[in-house]
Amino acid sequence: MKRKTRRLWLVIACVAGLGAAAGLTLSAFSSNIVFFMTPSQVAAKAPPADRTIRLGGMVVAGSVHRERHGETPVNSFEVTDGQAAVTVQFEGILPDLFREGQSVVAVGSMTTDGGFAASEVLAKHDETYMPKEVAEELQKSGKWDPKFGPPPNAASWNAMTAKDAKTSSRGS
Repeated sequence: MKRKTRRLWLVIACVAGLGAAAGLTLSAFSSNIVFFMTPSQVAAKAPPADRTIRLGGMVVAGSVHRERHGETPVNSFEVTDGQAAVTVQFEGILPDLFREGQSVVAVGSMTTDGGFAASEVLAKHDETYMPKEVAEELQKSGKWDPKFGPPPNAASWNAMTAKDAKTSSRGS
């Protein structure tokens, strides 16, 4: 084998190795990516049931229901972005800062009946926090304009009831 031919095969092997490494890396990333969605995005186009997403919004006042199945607490509540609401089911203990009318992000997947099965619920950490994505969706929906100040706080959402959220989700 000539020297040029050996060099060519070495370059081809290196390119193939780098391609395989890049492919494996991208494959590992794609299985770990979790997209953020709001209730109105879910209502417009629900993700597949096997896809893990983060659902963010405000907990609808009057929608929290707590039960016990044996030793396991089962919580049900609605999350809204002001345009649509999605019912979330969560088995486990909710965070201490979880409240009606507060920002929340639930990690999980859609169920076949259109609800959301959460494996994790994250509550806001202080009275001024709102997930960036929720603030952006409020701005897009016309519920908040940044030139008029910071995003609305949780107190402004306390007036929204479960009935209002269901009415607005049917209208969209």
